[in-house]
Amino acid sequence: MTLLSPDLQDRLSRFLDHKRALDGASPHTIAAYSRDIARFLSFQANHLGGTFGISGLIRITQAEMRAWMAHERGRGLAARSLARALSAVKSFLTWLAERGDGEPGAILATRGPKFRRKLPRPLTTDAAREVLSDIGAHQSEPWIAARDMAVVTLLYGLGLRISEALSLTGADHPLPGVLRITGKGGKERLVPVLPAAAAATADYVRQCPFDLTRTAPLFRGARGGPLNPRLIQKAMEQVRHRLGLPASATPHALRHSFATHLLCAGGDLRAIQSLLGHASLSTTQTYTAVDAARLMEVYEAAHPRA
Repeated sequence: MTLLSPDLQDRLSRFLDHKRALDGASPHTIAAYSRDIARFLSFQANHLGGTFGISGLIRITQAEMRAWMAHERGRGLAARSLARALSAVKSFLTWLAERGDGEPGAILATRGPKFRRKLPRPLTTDAAREVLSDIGAHQSEPWIAARDMAVVTLLYGLGLRISEALSLTGADHPLPGVLRITGKGGKERLVPVLPAAAAATADYVRQCPFDLTRTAPLFRGARGGPLNPRLIQKAMEQVRHRLGLPASATPHALRHSFATHLLCAGGDLRAIQSLLGHASLSTTQTYTAVDAARLMEVYEAAHPRA
């Protein structure tokens, strides 16, 4: 960052503060933005020579953008990662423009590389049932078995992210009919609670040996501290080995399974978007591709061929 002017460094710092404070971006997102934008600015500073400031940023042409993208691909950056980096750069430049620092048209007009979006890899309905039956069966401590069952039921039954399930506190018990969840970017959504999820959580609370105060985490580790998500990931690893499930059978796959199984049962796409907390419908629409892909698999396996 030494080739960047103090003004540009200051703008970048303020932009990241804005994303953190007003947009509610996670530390992981902030780190990715900072890294991607800093690499872009450093490349342009070296490519154009001399100290690089806001005026130089605004004068960037399509040729410089192509040079940066070629450089990134040359160092092995995948198309998906390059598209993410370009999105971060555009976000920064849009923020600058909104504050009167010029209109960097060439950057905003640059198209990202095309790439094939990876489809979610949900479990089958039968596999999801098997996971729920097996998840706590081999734990030596009954309360830990009940805990793992409760968390997994929340992931599959409510479509929660593991971070969302583990952010619940004692104040959330007993689970209400509708749970208010704070997801990515601080966005809130309302999720109906299935009786099975409420019952599994109540069973865990009944057996938990620790005092579950209103402000403390609901789900606890063996020593009473907040439950580490790695322990749920490890429990899923053990389950998939026992059941012969693929490596894609992770805690997050249960969230994918929630969405896919709802869609297969005739669920409305907009409703599923709301339940998952997706900002864009296009993100939720990936599950329609999963449904279509499975339909083709069934067709190819069952259709009689001459």
